[in-house]
Amino acid sequence: MKNVQEPAERVVANVERVIVGKHLEVRMALVALLCEGHILIEDVPGVGKTMLAKAISRSVGCSFRRIQFTPDLLPSDVTGLSIFNQKTQEFEFRPGPIMAQVVLADEINRATPKTQSALLECMEERQATIDGVTHPMPSPFLVIATQNPIEYEGTFALPEAQLDRFMLRLRIGYPKPMEEIVILDEQKRIHPIDAVQQVLDVDELRQMQTAIKEVYVDQAVAEYIVRLVTATREHTDVYLGASPRGSLNLYRSAQAFAAMEGRDYVIPDDVKSLAVAILAHRLIVKSQASLREVDPDRIVREILASIPVATPTATSASTTVTPSTTPSI
Repeated sequence: MKNVQEPAERVVANVERVIVGKHLEVRMALVALLCEGHILIEDVPGVGKTMLAKAISRSVGCSFRRIQFTPDLLPSDVTGLSIFNQKTQEFEFRPGPIMAQVVLADEINRATPKTQSALLECMEERQATIDGVTHPMPSPFLVIATQNPIEYEGTFALPEAQLDRFMLRLRIGYPKPMEEIVILDEQKRIHPIDAVQQVLDVDELRQMQTAIKEVYVDQAVAEYIVRLVTATREHTDVYLGASPRGSLNLYRSAQAFAAMEGRDYVIPDDVKSLAVAILAHRLIVKSQASLREVDPDRIVREILASIPVATPTATSASTTVTPSTTPSI
């Protein structure tokens, strides 16, 4: 898996020139890019959400567009619209900002549900239908949406269908004191984002996206993923658990995570490392549990601690698979 690990490390190191002290969060973002998924970043203002999106797009040489979501934003402002050209006497399609390879949907929860729904087809089916004509999204295609978890005035909560289309949810968080000193020192004269150069081309990225699909996942690991997701649906504090799309996202992201570690096989620890980011935002907690301030992240961690892990029967795709029922924690 050196054809994935080495270029992935180059991208991570390049992005970390801008995003200081957030190694795991940067790797998680790259996992979503490799899996052709989308990212929801939920955090307070000023912690680097926009800079993360810009740094990723520059590192891989992708086109970048930003959409500032506001209550008066229309669906056509996102997807584009057809305009009548008096000179040619024909309608011409003017693509919207969604027609870019990396799209930052800033403060997505400030737009009305009608505008939010314009992203549904784009994110899942990689296309947009405008005036009966289907327009494909560019490849690769990554939506990075941000929202402020503190300020709720003038916002519209994302519906479950929208949340389910995000592969993972990240929280960047505040830097540590020493890391914040580094940030202050690095921005004395110029912003580090201005010095970020491309370290990976789009063709190489597409090859990496294809390569991770060949990473071996043992049957025991696949069953472990299903048991985790099933447990979210049966938890007493959960009204709606993770969907089959959540299972698939956890499966695919574990493949990417293993490849970035240089392995051609997935281990249970890969699944554990990703489970909270992949599953927690898909859970709807019951109202009684909400009054007790039950957190979806905590529910997923409880499930991880309670579900036993079956030992994988093989360590790579080339190894002969033999049945095994030996449990381990």
